[in-house]
Amino acid sequence: MTTKVRFQLPAEYAANASEGVLLGEFNNWNPQKATSLELKEDGSLEAELSLTAGKTYQYRYFLSDGRWVNDNSNTTWAELYGGFVENCVVEVPAAVGTMAEQSPAMAANKAVPGKKAVTKKIVSAKTKAVADDLSKIPGINKKVISLLKKHGFISYKDLSATTIKNLKTILQTSGEAYSSINPASWPKSAKLAAAGKWEELNSLTTESKSSK
Repeated sequence: MTTKVRFQLPAEYAANASEGVLLGEFNNWNPQKATSLELKEDGSLEAELSLTAGKTYQYRYFLSDGRWVNDNSNTTWAELYGGFVENCVVEVPAAVGTMAEQSPAMAANKAVPGKKAVTKKIVSAKTKAVADDLSKIPGINKKVISLLKKHGFISYKDLSATTIKNLKTILQTSGEAYSSINPASWPKSAKLAAAGKWEELNSLTTESKSSK
């Protein structure tokens, strides 16, 4: 039996993205089978799927501006190509009676038959997300940090997971003050910072300066 699950990415996380897709274990992370997200009047993006009752799925949103983002439901770390990414998790309630419509946040408050229902508090992504000091990445100043935050980049992990092409697009479309900035080293530097490899990061910065 299946249960309808509504996925919603709040406007604050969608930012400037006008469209995107929902990928996860329910479609084997296959872009060819991805579910398109619908843009709502408030700027949020939504999709609805019928998922197998009683199962747990990992998922993420891939947006038109090249970002992978999470909503405000539960998350877990998963290994990918030797590194780790943070995926959203939805627990689809076991079917009881007729089909019910759920959201990932609602699904987390699942009651177990024969046991006292336990309410699991869902902490929003905005509350639990920890912002890193992006100014430690060479070439990033306060103005750039503010711009990156508008596009959902608040941690070293966020920055290391994106592409140089995406960063260049963000900078070049944000005005003359940003168009001349070269972000080519940011993802690699952010990956080192996320891993706490500060000596390697400093060496990389020194090599970059000496090659100019």
